Amino acid sequence: MDDEDYPAYSMGRASEILGVTPAFLRALGAAKLIEPLRSEGGHRRFSRYQLRLAQRARELVDNGTALDSACRIIILEDQLAEALRINEQLKADK
Repeated sequence: MDDEDYPAYSMGRASEILGVTPAFLRALGAAKLIEPLRSEGGHRRFSRYQLRLAQRARELVDNGTALDSACRIIILEDQLAEALRINEQLKADK
């Protein structure tokens, strides 16, 4: 259960954990920040990684950032973190 990408949380549980409405999570999906997996019954399921992104979006929106802008910021932050991780790995492999 250490897999951050495992879709363990239902819409209701994710909303409860984050203190947001299901509509907020759906808006993050529409903005392409997170794309929850679907259960066999068609219900959205969220991973811990997706919950972290949603929490960051909530922080930015709560501080006055527009939702679309918040999503773009988070995507860029995530890309930068991945690039830095790869750079460090390449340095260590030398």
